[in-house]
Amino acid sequence: MDSTHTSESAAFPRQFARTRRFSLGVPRNFTLSPDGRRVLFTRTGGGRDPIGRLWLLADGAERLLADPTALVGGGDEVPEEERLLRERARERSAGVVAYATDRAVRLAVFALGGALWAVRTDGGEPFPVPAAGPVTDPRPSPDGRHIAYVTGRSLHVVEVPEKGAGAAARDRQLAAAEGPEISYGLAEYTAAESMGRLRGHWWAPDGTRLLVARVDTTHVQRRWISDPAHPDRPPRAIRYPQAGTANADVSLWVYGLDGSRTEVAWDRAAYEYVATVGWDAHGPLIGVQSRDQRTLRTLAVDPDTGATSLLDERTDAAWVELVPGTPARTASGALVRTHDVAGTRHLAVGGEAVTPAGLQVRGVLGTEGERVYFTASDDPVETHVWCHDPEADAPVRLSEGPGTHGAVVRGGTAVFHGLTPEGPYAEIRGTGGTAAPPSPTAAPSSPAGSTLVTTIASLAETPVVTPRPRHLVLGKRQLRAALYLPSWYEPGTGPLPVLLDPYAGPGMQLAVAARGWPACVSQWFAEQGFAVLVADGRGTPGRGPEWEKAVHGDQLTPALEDQVDALHAAAEQVPDLDLDRVVIRGWSFSGFLAAAAVLLRPEIFRAAVAGAAPTDQRLYDTYWKERFLGHPAERPENYERSSLTGRGHLLRRPLLLVHGLADDNVTVANMLRFSAELLAAGRPHTVLPLSGATHAPADDRVNENLLLFQRDFLRDALGLGRNAAGTRPTGPADVHGA
Repeated sequence: MDSTHTSESAAFPRQFARTRRFSLGVPRNFTLSPDGRRVLFTRTGGGRDPIGRLWLLADGAERLLADPTALVGGGDEVPEEERLLRERARERSAGVVAYATDRAVRLAVFALGGALWAVRTDGGEPFPVPAAGPVTDPRPSPDGRHIAYVTGRSLHVVEVPEKGAGAAARDRQLAAAEGPEISYGLAEYTAAESMGRLRGHWWAPDGTRLLVARVDTTHVQRRWISDPAHPDRPPRAIRYPQAGTANADVSLWVYGLDGSRTEVAWDRAAYEYVATVGWDAHGPLIGVQSRDQRTLRTLAVDPDTGATSLLDERTDAAWVELVPGTPARTASGALVRTHDVAGTRHLAVGGEAVTPAGLQVRGVLGTEGERVYFTASDDPVETHVWCHDPEADAPVRLSEGPGTHGAVVRGGTAVFHGLTPEGPYAEIRGTGGTAAPPSPTAAPSSPAGSTLVTTIASLAETPVVTPRPRHLVLGKRQLRAALYLPSWYEPGTGPLPVLLDPYAGPGMQLAVAARGWPACVSQWFAEQGFAVLVADGRGTPGRGPEWEKAVHGDQLTPALEDQVDALHAAAEQVPDLDLDRVVIRGWSFSGFLAAAAVLLRPEIFRAAVAGAAPTDQRLYDTYWKERFLGHPAERPENYERSSLTGRGHLLRRPLLLVHGLADDNVTVANMLRFSAELLAAGRPHTVLPLSGATHAPADDRVNENLLLFQRDFLRDALGLGRNAAGTRPTGPADVHGA
């Protein structure tokens, strides 16, 4: 093997960890001004710099608006509510990680170390705004005169100082928490973790009122998270709605800046989930969902009386999917949502499906006039940006080339962003709307005739290991898969041991035409001497509602069956795969799947690494788990067939269990109880506890060495040898057993 490949392979785990999975330096969180001529975004200072900064791009030039390292009072202490919000958003950087603007994008506000900061985008330095306490989720009014924020679980509104730093600002408590279990203006656990709703307060377009979520967690089960490595520290209590137990009591209230307060009325007993909330030019618009998730109602709210009226109701025998960006409305008030029929998730506008069969809608990006911008897939390995224009004969695809694309659209301009096979990108294009984009630097043709204005530079590091996936379509179910082979491997020189490296669960695809961090990790494992197979089976997104809901009532059997089928089908296409040496690894859902593989199919799988695995589905949260398996009191058989508990005696193969001791998503009780069951059954296994780690470990050293530990465990399980220096060989000789 080439020495260059050896050094690159050795350097990858450290680079992977230090770059926070190659997320640092990538521009994101884009906001466009109404005329489409100015773009705000966040980006860290480089590929290994974790400090986020706020930037403005105008007239083709970037300008730094806010640098936390230069701001007085911008410390590292983050309020607990803000910490949890960042964790739910899977945030891996610090500094300015989120911001909000007024309608004109002239004022941007953000929280930094618990302090409230603002900056005017037309010039001037960032200035602190006096607040009543540590700040979470600040949002300016559309007119830029006030800022709403949460502190101490209460919602406050502060006037924006006209003269910047040092100017007086009047702050008042708008909604006061009545007790320690009450909060105003924050999303509850279920909404943030499982529904994708991270917000808890929304301004009216005229800036005189807010729609506010009140959350009461009194009856929600309490969990205690301790740090055994520091027994002197008290445990931390969280409210966690475990499957089958009580949810938070969530209500909505309209608060006026004049002191008025009106409750929004709907049948909260029948529809306890507040799934979506918004306030557009036509008024407040909310989506409420039944506990069994089979009914989703879209309601218009009268902000004066709190009365609601039904605009739309969707039902499904399994569950109604919450599609990002829906419901929405066009300028005329036409309701924008999705409509599932005959295996296709269509875009529906004004009650009519406007997209063809086979084009699977993934999310709605927004509306401009009567146009609707959305993402969709006609091939599950790619996601593109599309536009529905009622004046056109059919939707038009706007994004170009393979990848997973998204966009922010406003003022006839779009910021396209996402991942391609070459990595992350962000570029500004005109969309053919009413406003002209600024100073185009080039004008290449595209499917929609858009015009390239400029690119926004990514400062992310290029992975030292370059993914080389071979995309495959496998088996009778046409499973989409990617096969990664060692760069140094010559076909026909001998069989390769196989590592299955899937996610294979709801909400995520890995076999896509994009260079995300999972592809880089899969290629790194390939460089260690494996043929790495990644397959997206039933239950994964991108192939329509029937495919997603094929796991309803059983999240284990179809998922494992698809992995086995993908393995055998891949071996038919690629004879170099050694089916006598197959291992599997995974995290979260795929950690559960990996453990299940060695328990239930030991004749195929020789070893497994199971990270943060939900071995007992009863321990997961209400919304996410009851969606697939129902209420545990009503469908206990679904939980039994989809859990690993009670099956520990089946273990015959090496199994590594990894879990963060501070995981508040998949509790470490899953690992501890299952390990105890294995021990009681006399089944040897390996346990790796991660002290202080949550569901997504943040420590760079942990993330670096965790890759190496998994590699060595799997290699040892297959009996692969060491070289004379005692390190793991990664060349052809090792493939056949040194």
